[in-house]
Amino acid sequence: MTDKEKEIRKRLKDRKRIVVKIGSSSLHHMKTGELDLTKMERLVRELCELKNQGRDVILVSSGAIAVGKKTVNLNPKDTDIPLKQACAAIGQARLMMIYERLFAEYNHVTAQILMTLHTITEPSSRKNAMNTFSKLLELGVIPVVNENDTVATHEVEDTFGDNDFLASVVTALTGADLLILLSDIDGMYTDDPHVAKDARLIPIIDRLDGKYSDMAKSTTGTGIGTGGMSAKIDAAKVATASGADMVIANGKDVSVIHKIMEGRNYGSLFLANPDKGFSMSEQIRKRLEGK
Repeated sequence: MTDKEKEIRKRLKDRKRIVVKIGSSSLHHMKTGELDLTKMERLVRELCELKNQGRDVILVSSGAIAVGKKTVNLNPKDTDIPLKQACAAIGQARLMMIYERLFAEYNHVTAQILMTLHTITEPSSRKNAMNTFSKLLELGVIPVVNENDTVATHEVEDTFGDNDFLASVVTALTGADLLILLSDIDGMYTDDPHVAKDARLIPIIDRLDGKYSDMAKSTTGTGIGTGGMSAKIDAAKVATASGADMVIANGKDVSVIHKIMEGRNYGSLFLANPDKGFSMSEQIRKRLEGK
């Protein structure tokens, strides 16, 4: 890492409002499909430590559908929409119950926020969501956010891309200055590292352009998660345009969170590039049109 890159990384120590997203593949044991409770406990401990440092913390967590499917013994790859919605209803309650217990052990209060595409695209709903986030953070609460898959099909059909895009939207809505996407990959590569031996990790991306979209792949390495690198690039476009830095890092070891916050060289860092003409509605339109 060059001196310039070290200096850029050190700036992350000053970030005050952090959104952390963790995907389904990072929350479950791959062999059994059961929740990895040890990892969840470590994740909560990391987030509580950030909160104890005086930062605002928001968790965007996938996993409800996977938990619901496992609860009623369904195939993880079943794609029937009504069935997935039913599983989301089952799994969301169980997932939130676990989070509440874990956060309570460290004396922190959580709140559940379920969002749909309508929440973001409809101005009054978007304003209400912003006000709710603002008041919760003011009260010292840690919001736990997920898609409201039980009532909407856009989200179940991956409009948000395994919550990557949703996490970027939450980042913009709350004025967060850092988004950390915990994935099953170390960061942004020049090519798919699962198939290309010469693929190189890109440590810092100072400005997004077409070449990074071309590098991104829409595939994912697991049977549980749904988000690929393309979804993460879409998330980066929103987060950086709203004025936040974004890091893609491997969620296999969630202690990577405090390492990132210490300014150490983990994952791929997308630098904030605030857009004065930033429009949430425009970002959603582009997402839906696949641009």
